[in-house]
Amino acid sequence: MNVSTNPHKDILIIGGGIIGCSTAYQLTRHPSFSSVTTTIKVIEASKHGPAQGASGKAGGLVAKWAYPKELVAVSFAEHVKLAQEHNGQDRWGWRFVRCGSWEGKGAVLDEDAEFGDGVGAGGQRKSLEKTLGLGEGTVHKNDPASRKRKGLPDDLLWVDESLTHTYSPMAGDGDTAQVHPLLFTNSMMELAAEKGAQLISGRAIELNISDGVVTGVDIIHNDSGKSETLRATHVILAAGAWSPSLLESLPISSTRAHSITIHPQPSVDIAPYVLFTEISLPGRRGLTVSPEIYARPGNEVYACGPGDDSFLPKNVDDVTIDEAACESIWKHVCGISPELRAGTVNKRQACFLPIVETGGGPIVGAASNIAQGLIIATGHTCWGICNAPGTAKALSELVMDGKIQCANLQRLHPSNYL
Repeated sequence: MNVSTNPHKDILIIGGGIIGCSTAYQLTRHPSFSSVTTTIKVIEASKHGPAQGASGKAGGLVAKWAYPKELVAVSFAEHVKLAQEHNGQDRWGWRFVRCGSWEGKGAVLDEDAEFGDGVGAGGQRKSLEKTLGLGEGTVHKNDPASRKRKGLPDDLLWVDESLTHTYSPMAGDGDTAQVHPLLFTNSMMELAAEKGAQLISGRAIELNISDGVVTGVDIIHNDSGKSETLRATHVILAAGAWSPSLLESLPISSTRAHSITIHPQPSVDIAPYVLFTEISLPGRRGLTVSPEIYARPGNEVYACGPGDDSFLPKNVDDVTIDEAACESIWKHVCGISPELRAGTVNKRQACFLPIVETGGGPIVGAASNIAQGLIIATGHTCWGICNAPGTAKALSELVMDGKIQCANLQRLHPSNYL
């Protein structure tokens, strides 16, 4: 995985999402980093700054049971370390949460209500496959001697017990945590900037490769519209679903996901749970929906629906929101929670998740078969927030030391996909 032994490094990171910003942070914290010998520039296509795609609109779940295991083993520990070093509890909402599977029925909110299925218009339903990492035997069964018949925890009061069929913990205490993804991503960029990393608002349009070596990136600046060639000894392609626009051979597709955020009434105490639900819709025999619901600090609740295969726009700023999909998610979660029903929807949003078309992934490592100095970091699916610190640590080692030492990521190597 050797990339370069050049003592002076000009590093361009394409993509100001969680992977790109975390990588900038980890590079500036590497023992060999010096602002005299190393420049770091993060190129972000959005006019609104970092985390405008999936990195700012995800649920922010961090779990030991996520996948791939190679990255999770490094990432979870890094999340804990980052929160301790930079007051993540206050800065980006870091905390441990309980995670469970809830099954039940939705209440009738309105006799004429159209519930929908939460899938955005213009695309077919796609699973986000978030629970694949759990595997068999991970669910912890309730102890009948110490729990209520349905398994509901005593403090999970913001779901209607009368509508609950069963509740089962999905992971043990300390195995699941969360961050606010927008705050976390921006914090990583801010902390990197304190050490000299630079954020550039512009769109990367072409990789410059000469004699099998990456030499730079052509960009168009958002403010002036002027084009410029930025030189580089290393280019890290971390543009998520948009990565194939710069490297067509990348087997990356996209899944659009809609979500909403809800602010319950100030008097309501929302216990820190993440729920993976299975809700039978009233009057719709056989039709079930499966929104994910995340209680967050600051009296906020995040909920997302299924994915769809809607067409990916050219720029993250052009992502469209299907209001009907967001309304369906709202009705689904309101149907099992009077506390959320009495709250206010604060945000309705959509984003595109990068998916490795051939399965597996993400793709992480040096693409030396294409060009020396070119590094790929994309295809993290819904686990980008969770696995960003581990990915970033691995890439910082790859650039600064010439090889990845924190984990064996050979299964994720670009040569397996390109």
